[in-house]
Amino acid sequence: MTTKDTAYFSRLGGLPGQTELLSSKAVFTTSYAIIPRTVMTDIVTSVLPHWEKTRAWIIARPLTGFSETFAQYVMEVEAGGGSRRPEPDARAQAGLFVTEGEMTVELDGAAHVLRTGSFAYLPAGAAWTLHNHSPEPVRFHWIRKAFQPVDGLEAPPAIFTSEGEQEMFAMPDTNGTWATTRFIDPADVRYDMHINIVTFEPGGTIPFMETHVMEHGLYVLEGKAVYRLNQDWVEVEAGDFMWLRAFCPQACYAGGPGRFRYLLYKDVNRHVALW
Repeated sequence: MTTKDTAYFSRLGGLPGQTELLSSKAVFTTSYAIIPRTVMTDIVTSVLPHWEKTRAWIIARPLTGFSETFAQYVMEVEAGGGSRRPEPDARAQAGLFVTEGEMTVELDGAAHVLRTGSFAYLPAGAAWTLHNHSPEPVRFHWIRKAFQPVDGLEAPPAIFTSEGEQEMFAMPDTNGTWATTRFIDPADVRYDMHINIVTFEPGGTIPFMETHVMEHGLYVLEGKAVYRLNQDWVEVEAGDFMWLRAFCPQACYAGGPGRFRYLLYKDVNRHVALW
């Protein structure tokens, strides 16, 4: 399959009017959470140390009792903003996906310009910087995970690519209605996380209740669908975020009229820690 022209949802912020209803599909349960785009307002942003002209919506973080393996931020960096010290934790690896604009990531002295649709994987302990040299804001997702080294395996290298450079792989027996764009080679066990874009054409489904050890973060980039999470059916649309705990049953139906696409995180390729 090939990638079609696409736009990624990126515009968060603002504040609902005083006449708006309080009703929302925002929910936090013991097995999943939904943060709809309507609650990602100006008043829930964070500012970060050593970042300039930047704000972040922190939409996932490790929580005691929920066994989360990752943190996920939606970042907005104004013109002239960025950081020379972006990552405070030497254990943390990073996955960056740009939804709008342009930024420059410098890694080990080499500059990489990332534009809308670009992806970067930055290994744990790497010395990297990020700056917006363009005249417009840049918006991107930043996924952070503490790397799990394995004796006898070398550390994974950095990756700089884009969705347009990657092939879409159709799931078996789906006639192309369910496909995955993989930024990290799923057969390369040096990496302990995957970040993909999942695409459903109208009418595409996950036709069974997936139940597995991998945690998920799913940020809807385009379209809408009905998702089954544990025992609940929930409507989601572009800009909504879903966090799924390990073993949360999950399925979906993409009814259209357009494609349904999301950025997917999952933890992979490691033994389960025994406490």
